[in-house]
Amino acid sequence: MDKILLIDDEPDIVRVLGISLKADGYEVIPALSGAEGLEAFTKDKPEIVITDIKMPGMDGIEVLEKIKAIEPNTEVIIVTGHGDIDNTIEALKYGASDFINKPVRDEALSIALDRAKEKLDIKRKLKEYTIDLEKKIDFATSELRRQPNFQIKLIRSSNDGIVATDRNLKIVIFNPGAENIFGHRQSEVIYKMSVADLYPPELASKFRDTIIGDDETVDFPWIDTTITSKDGQTIPVRFSGSVLQEKDEAMGTVAFFQDLREIKRLEKELVQSERLAAIGQTIAGLAHGIKNILHGLKGGSYLVDIGINKNDTEKLKKGWDMIKRNVGRTSNLVMDLLSYSKEREPEYEICRPNEIAKEVCDLLQDKAIRNKVEIITKFDDAIGEVSMDPNTIHESLLNLMSNAVDACLFDENMAKTWQVALKSTKEENNIIKFEVSDNGAGMDKEVLKQLFTSFFSTKGHRGTGLGLMVTRKLIKEHGGTIEVNSQLGKGTVFTIRLPYKECLADE
Repeated sequence: MDKILLIDDEPDIVRVLGISLKADGYEVIPALSGAEGLEAFTKDKPEIVITDIKMPGMDGIEVLEKIKAIEPNTEVIIVTGHGDIDNTIEALKYGASDFINKPVRDEALSIALDRAKEKLDIKRKLKEYTIDLEKKIDFATSELRRQPNFQIKLIRSSNDGIVATDRNLKIVIFNPGAENIFGHRQSEVIYKMSVADLYPPELASKFRDTIIGDDETVDFPWIDTTITSKDGQTIPVRFSGSVLQEKDEAMGTVAFFQDLREIKRLEKELVQSERLAAIGQTIAGLAHGIKNILHGLKGGSYLVDIGINKNDTEKLKKGWDMIKRNVGRTSNLVMDLLSYSKEREPEYEICRPNEIAKEVCDLLQDKAIRNKVEIITKFDDAIGEVSMDPNTIHESLLNLMSNAVDACLFDENMAKTWQVALKSTKEENNIIKFEVSDNGAGMDKEVLKQLFTSFFSTKGHRGTGLGLMVTRKLIKEHGGTIEVNSQLGKGTVFTIRLPYKECLADE
């Protein structure tokens, strides 16, 4: 039974893929991190590894490098979740045999595994019959003349194009892989064409100069180039070759061509995936903004309902004002999305930061009460009317306060009295500091490292992974800073510092 090492930091994915692979007859070795996977590989040495590219700690690229350093012939299949073109191309450079996108389909996984097993089978045969370069040269000279059945079958089974010539550069071997790349049939090429008829001019010149003695190069390292097929197509290939010698005399040449059309096609698909991801990011950002606005609309409608039921004009007015403000924020959100790709200049106007902070707390009060979270406020009375961008203050505090309430809900310690605090302080050099703190779940160092990256969320399916990234962008555009300190199981403190301008009303 073939062993497969399956590495992914998401237990559900490991479990589902493990069931599928076991059903196909594989023995699955599961690992939930790069470090755990490397330890399992060192112990069991499976020939095939499937690893996620995006993992905390040791990611898939590092796992690939370390596995290849231990056992270069291991076939490593990379799983990517967001069409990360740069990391995927880097993985291919480090020797990844294939890659598949999340969510992993059974058909794609089956194709990738078939390719890996085919490569392993060929590597076993090549290792058995071509131990070192001298044996390869013996094989390419004496064995090419005798052409035993096994070697002919081996050459024909190769996915790469293999083309060999005699000392006059006439083609004597042209395998099916070469037929697929060049478009010529064997009967059209063998003993009828030379390298000048088939290869690009620069490659043909290299072999010719070496054969006649003008160039002492014997082995040509892998390079990327293009060839022209029979029907005139330009085919991207990776080329390597050698001049075959016997007793220092050139006996012929052999060239290997790897068809890169599939890789180039996959690169284009990755670019398209990146574009789709950008669209998805915009949609996710829109959903996140609407979610925050809905807090305001729900709070306003709640006050309106109370006002209607109790005939309380004051609550009706307050609720209706809250609804109108959030309708306006809906319009602002749409405009922000239209200009999201460009740097946004803060729109300074006279405002009262403490009142904006209080409004944020009011919006979340209903959610906090329902979930038994106490909201505590401490606003500096020295902060009066100043000139700032009120939208930056509101959006940043609303996102951080909402996250703080959620952090309490995610806390497993049910014995706590959960609290979320919002504090404002007027500092020197025209700086207002806001501090959002909670005593909820907290975060470890690995989570903190990724906190402000796109699509990263500690809320699972409930979060967009964009809120903190957008918050930091707003604060930076306002010339401010954001810091975070957190301890797992104890809570988190976000500190925002925003510059303000003096206004006439404050003098």
